[in-house]
Amino acid sequence: MIYSRIAGTGSYLPPRVMTNAEFAARLDTSDAWIRERTGIVQRHIAEKSQASSDLALEASRRAIDAAGLEPNDIDLIIVATSTPDYIFPSTACLLQAKLGVKGCPAFDVQAVCSGFVYALATADSFIKNKMAKTALVVGAEVFSRILDWNDRGTCVLFGDGAGAVVLCSSEKPGIHASVLHADGSQVDLLSVPGNVCGGAIVGSPFLQMNGQGVFKFAVRVLEEAARETVAAAGMQMSDVDWLIPHQANVRILEATARRLGLPPEKLVVTVDHHGNTSAASIPLALDEFVRAGRIRPGQRVLMEGVGGGFTWGASLVTL
Repeated sequence: MIYSRIAGTGSYLPPRVMTNAEFAARLDTSDAWIRERTGIVQRHIAEKSQASSDLALEASRRAIDAAGLEPNDIDLIIVATSTPDYIFPSTACLLQAKLGVKGCPAFDVQAVCSGFVYALATADSFIKNKMAKTALVVGAEVFSRILDWNDRGTCVLFGDGAGAVVLCSSEKPGIHASVLHADGSQVDLLSVPGNVCGGAIVGSPFLQMNGQGVFKFAVRVLEEAARETVAAAGMQMSDVDWLIPHQANVRILEATARRLGLPPEKLVVTVDHHGNTSAASIPLALDEFVRAGRIRPGQRVLMEGVGGGFTWGASLVTL
C-alpha cells in the first residue's frame, strides 16, 4: 500500500506588519475592540510588488529545503489560493516557472479558507494512485487586495502570507483520512461577488461577510468534519495530539476545541499575529509549530478549514 507523508514544511510572511493601532488611527475601532472580538493583534501585508506566487515561492523553497530535496524532485504542484496573480495562467504554473521546474502537472485549487485541506487531499490521492511521488502543496494569499479598507468589520480580520508542505510517497501512513464538503446555498455568508467583464468590474470587488452567520456555520461544520475524519481514520479524538483549525477568529477556534473535548494545550493558535490568511493559515500555523519544536515527528495533527462557498473539510495526519 502506498501512502503520502509530509516530508517538509515552510512558510513566508511579508515583512510589513500592520498593527491594530493603525486601524484605530483612522477608523471607529480600537485595539481592545479588535482583540476582544477576534484575538488578532497584528497581521502582515504584502507590498504592491508582491503577488501570491512570490509569497508561495519563498514558502515552497523552505519546505523543499526542509524535506532535503531540490525543486526538480517535485512532480506535482498544487496551489490553494483565492487571490491568484492572474485570471490565467494558474498561480501554480507561475510558481513552477519561478522554481525552475518544467513538465510536472501544476494547477490551482479555489476553496477559499478550506483550500489547503482540499489541495492536501487532492495531492494525497495523486500519490496513492501512483500519479505522483513528490508533491508540493501550497496555500498563498494576498487578501489585502480584496478588502474594503473603510469597512471595520472585515478589513481588520485578514492578512497576507503563504505556507507549504512537501508530500512524499511512503510505505508508512502519513495522511490517514480526509473529508471534503461544500454547500453553495450558503454563498451569501461570505463572498467577493464581482468579476471583470469587458475591462470593467461587474459587482463588488470587495470581500463581504455576515459575521454572525459565518461564526455559527463554521463552529458546527468544523466539529462535524473533525469527528467524521477521525472516525474515517479508525481513531478516537483522544488520539489527536494537535488541532490546527483555519485561523479565522480565536472565538471560533476555542469553541471548536471545546465542542471536540480537546484541551486548550492541544489547540494551535496563530491568528493573533497572522490574522486570517485564508488558504495560507493552516500551513503557516503548521510550519510555525514544527519549526518551534512543538509539533514533533510521530504526533497526530488534525487540520481543518471552513471558507466561503461554503466549503469545509479536514485531514488527520501523522507527522
